[in-house]
Parts: sequence; structure tokens; C-alpha cells
Amino acid sequence: MIVDCAIYRDGTRTDGPADFSDALAEARATGDAFLWIGLHEPTEKEFELVSSEFGLHPLAVEDALTAHQRPKLEAYDDALTVVLKPVFYDEATDSVSTGELMVFLGDSFVVTVRHGRGAGLGVVRQRLEKEPEVLRHGPAAVLYAVSDAVVDAYVEVAAELQTDLEGLEADVFAPNGADAGTAARIYSFKRQVLEFRRASNPLTMPMTRLAGMGVPFVPERSRPFFRDVADHLARANESVDGLDRLLSDALAAHLAQMGVRQNDDMRKISAWAAMAAVPTMVAGIYGMNFEHMPELRQWWGYPAALLVMGGAVVALFRLFKRRGWL
Repeated sequence: MIVDCAIYRDGTRTDGPADFSDALAEARATGDAFLWIGLHEPTEKEFELVSSEFGLHPLAVEDALTAHQRPKLEAYDDALTVVLKPVFYDEATDSVSTGELMVFLGDSFVVTVRHGRGAGLGVVRQRLEKEPEVLRHGPAAVLYAVSDAVVDAYVEVAAELQTDLEGLEADVFAPNGADAGTAARIYSFKRQVLEFRRASNPLTMPMTRLAGMGVPFVPERSRPFFRDVADHLARANESVDGLDRLLSDALAAHLAQMGVRQNDDMRKISAWAAMAAVPTMVAGIYGMNFEHMPELRQWWGYPAALLVMGGAVVALFRLFKRRGWL
């Protein structure tokens, strides 16, 4: 559905015709105005009304309707298409999810199409309307504001994930932290980081192109804004890459701890087995009841055998205890 539609003239929002075609014609006639239409998960019929008025390329229209696109920048004859992947952090479940946002830039118009959950672009629009000097840059100002909001959210989500990682590391390196559930938590965390990277890393190339030269519908005076966004994006990507490396190290440390604990358990089992084997051996020998065993007919024979077995067990116990096996 259409969330908002307005004409911006000389950096100020103004009332315009309700019809798209008339509003676009009025914006182009003045020369210092542009039309901004915001849509949320439009149906094919709803978006066809918009695309036909602005002459959007069929491939761009298909991308906008199907969603599930990677962050990218495509330049067509009549419009520039930019795909963004907003990232959201759910504090209740400590999980990361993504949405999709497409921005169409053309001659005196900009169309934003949002898919998925999360806050809309109303906050971005309100903030931009308070900065007329930025809005005077035309449709490129909207692309900058939307991109800046998405990338700033990347930085915030990366900070939240860093906090979660610190808690996970504390559990991994706790005295009794190495258990089977920890590996599942680390793997789940890595999946979230991977989802984050799929949203942030591919956006590097589009932001680099927007900050450079040769991109249609983006005036030269607007490029410094996109360089600022590219700088923030680089910082977010560095944070995500650092999280991924730390998670790999935490997983390796966890597996090493599990191996150490298994070795400790095996040493303990071996020590107790050895202590049980000596009395079993002595008892087995005496159980054969050979006739020529002098102590069999002596009153001290049975106590002596018990004493030998007990002494051997105590000696082995002290030996294993001193070596740290028990």
C-alpha cells in the first residue's frame, strides 16, 4: 500500500495533486522539486500503477515485487535502482532478522518500496524534512537519508551482537562452561552473523559507486554524503568480520576444552580400572587353588592376601592422585 506521497520543493514539503502523473508533471515543471512516494509490500496491481507512471524498467519492477534480492545498484535508462537490506535486532530472543528496501531514483521522483518487518521510513522522512539544506539535493537526498539510516542500524546491531558475544565467551571459558549446548549456541550465533554479513557486505560496492563518479541521477555535490555512508558501512563490516573471527576462536576453544575434559575423564576411568584390576588379579590367582601354595594352609594366608590387595590399591591411588589423574 502507499504509505506517503509528497512533493518537495526547494527543500520543503508542499501539497500537490493526488494523481501521480499530475504530481510528477508539476514537480518537473518547476525544476527545483521532486516527488517522493513510499510503499509497503505493494501488490502487483498497486505497483503497476506506480511503475507505469514513472516508466520503471520491467526487471526493476520484478525485483520490487518478488523481493529476496541482494544489496545492489542497477542503472537503467529512466531510473536508478538501489536494493538495501535493513537489519533488526530482537532483544527478546537475542536474534537478528533482515528486511528489504528498494529505492528508485529518476528525473524529479523517488519511489521507496519496503518489504518485511521493522520500523518504516516515517522517521527518516520526518528527520529529512527538518533538514531542508539536504533536501535541496533532490531525489539523491532521499537515497542518502535511507542508506544512512540502514547503515546506522548496522552499527547499532553490531554493538548489540558484541555484547551478546561477550556473554557467550564468559560461558565458554567458565570452569564448567564446556558442554554440548554451548556448541549449538555458538553455531546459532554464527548463523546470525552470517545473515548480517549477507546484508552488509554486498552493500560496499553500491556505496562506493554512489560516492564516486558516473552514477546517473546522483549529482556531484551529493557524493560527499555517500562517502560518509560508505565510511560508516566499512566500520560496520569490520565489526561483523571481527565477530565472525571471535566466534570461530570461541568454537575452537570450546572444542579444545571438550577434548581436555574427555582426556581427564579417560584418565580417571583408567586409574579406577587399574585399581580394580590388581585385586582382581590377586583374587584370580588364589582362585585357582593350587596345591603347592604354602600360605594356603597358614592362618595368615588369607589376611596377607587381603593386605596385599589393599596395599596395592592404596599405592596406585596415591600415585594417580599425585599425577593429577584423580
